[in-house]
Amino acid sequence: MLKIVQDADEAVAPIHDGATVMIGGFGRAGQPVELIEALLRQGAANLTVVNNNAGNGEQGLAALIGAGRVKKIVCSFPRQSDSQIFDARYRAGEIELELVPQGNLAERIRAAGAGIGGFFTPTAFGTPLAEGKETRMIDGRGYVFETPLHADFALVKALRADRAGNLVYRKTARNFGPIMAAAAKHAMVQVREIVDTGQIDPETVVTPGIYVNTLVRVDREEAPAAA
Repeated sequence: MLKIVQDADEAVAPIHDGATVMIGGFGRAGQPVELIEALLRQGAANLTVVNNNAGNGEQGLAALIGAGRVKKIVCSFPRQSDSQIFDARYRAGEIELELVPQGNLAERIRAAGAGIGGFFTPTAFGTPLAEGKETRMIDGRGYVFETPLHADFALVKALRADRAGNLVYRKTARNFGPIMAAAAKHAMVQVREIVDTGQIDPETVVTPGIYVNTLVRVDREEAPAAA
């Protein structure tokens, strides 16, 4: 059942120590900053985080890593010019990294939400990322077997929701949000606006309300992502 809560702190209250948490966003685009800040205040630790990258600057996911609350990160792009917090933690042996090519990451998340038990992909075949995994030759080409990526919780940012939890997103801020909401046992979504059920055209709904467990409207948000 969908629960509409009063603030981000109430939204993230169920997250427990040791949980696997998916966090939407492509860099800063679509990152649910207010939910991440609430998770920092909430105190859950020993987390496994699934995200496209390993945080930017000193806010959001980077702050969560800097606080020592993330034991492992699963991502496709861990290093960039402003990933200094992750770099320092990783070099000190204080955080574990599972590197997953971006397409594989997206498909592993999607597979979890779709109930698919795994898939073969040519990406990473013959590289260290394929070590220990099943491989197969199909039509003369090498493939690696990848498993679905599930999570206990997902933190997602959308543009608008109705009171049934149906979501629409703003342009590129959509990125990983829809598949993460489907892949997690409990999806927590921050939106700029909540409207009455029926005020969102069904043809524009991206994430159906059946995948949304907790919904919160936030008044303060980062600048919207560009198209």
